[in-house]
Amino acid sequence: MKALQFSVSIPQFAALKVLAGISKRLYYYGPLATVRLVDVPEPALPSSDWVKIRTFVCGFCGTDINLILLRDSPTATPFTSFPCTMGHELCGEVIEVGSSVDRTKTGDVVTVTPYLSCSIRGIEPVCRSCRMGRPANCENFAEGNLAPGMLAGLCRDVGGGFAPYLVAHKDQVFKLPQEMSHKEGAMIEPVAVALQAVIDNTPNDDDKVLVIGGGVIGNLIVQAIRALDIGCSVAVAEPSTFHAELTSRAGADHLITDGAILRHTEHVTGAKAYKPMLGEEILMGGFSRIFDTVANTETLNAGMRALRTGGVLSVVGISKEVKLDPTPLWLKLQTIKGVYCYGYTDVQDKRKHIFDLAIDFVKQKKFHLESMVTHTFSLEDYREMIEVNLNKQKHRAVKTAVCFTEGS
Repeated sequence: MKALQFSVSIPQFAALKVLAGISKRLYYYGPLATVRLVDVPEPALPSSDWVKIRTFVCGFCGTDINLILLRDSPTATPFTSFPCTMGHELCGEVIEVGSSVDRTKTGDVVTVTPYLSCSIRGIEPVCRSCRMGRPANCENFAEGNLAPGMLAGLCRDVGGGFAPYLVAHKDQVFKLPQEMSHKEGAMIEPVAVALQAVIDNTPNDDDKVLVIGGGVIGNLIVQAIRALDIGCSVAVAEPSTFHAELTSRAGADHLITDGAILRHTEHVTGAKAYKPMLGEEILMGGFSRIFDTVANTETLNAGMRALRTGGVLSVVGISKEVKLDPTPLWLKLQTIKGVYCYGYTDVQDKRKHIFDLAIDFVKQKKFHLESMVTHTFSLEDYREMIEVNLNKQKHRAVKTAVCFTEGS
């Protein structure tokens, strides 16, 4: 079968960093390309705890484009293994079930939590993170009976969704309601990311919230706040007027499209700006909670300056090394919080996986997802999909996806 695989070597990495300044197309065209469509064997069940899935739809994620363009920090490479079949936002049908699987049957339409934690790696006792209910932050991503990999899509032993078939451990599989479309099913994973980010930094009704970045995750964070019935004021900073307007429809109250985050913070929150001898202004007062889905040097520094005393900034975006001025951090007693994936949370005195919560909310139409999947492609057209993602505003693209079946 055909699969979209990523791989990179140190010489290839070095060559691309020099030559790709000429054209980004070198990352996905030609002899140095990090991603290729290759022939691989159709997967078999690794053990009786696994199921085989026929893929319907797989979403293309911002982390996928960062991987292909080598934008990620090398620090995470101990927890990846190549070549790996990409894709972790998926919906498909179970076509084979191992003898030890009891909650899933053939014919079920499912989505998959992609993390490869202790239980999936055959490790007992499970690590502290898994015991805490955060298996996506497992301490054993490079241990156990699988090659290193944080997620399906980053592990050479486990296929991803950019192939017609993949296998998943029984602990990864979540059944979808019959009335849910395949596109909605493939969006459960990013919805879970947004929900977990908001639950980990939950605003109160009287808070003023800033979301930096109005792409897929930024939009879903706004939707998550509203799905949780939180009445706080939400501002979104997004340079693309197309994407900013979509966040307005999702429930944002204020849009910042000119990049002037600090000036708009004064207007929205009543903060007061002070000008240092050199450099950017610093605000006293400001937003109480910020979700930065970009998380580069510019946005993090602006966010810290716009965050009020005692405020919490969630770093949702994944970027390389950044340079920060820590003055607002200590001067305003701020908390900067890491965000990655999802786990379990307490809902109405019951322990619940965020995927279950996401599925319930989508079923109740508290999230509006179908219209967010603006472009679909065949697997063979992956290069076109990459190029659409490199200029989303031009193409008026939000979420792009590979569809394997008619009508998905």
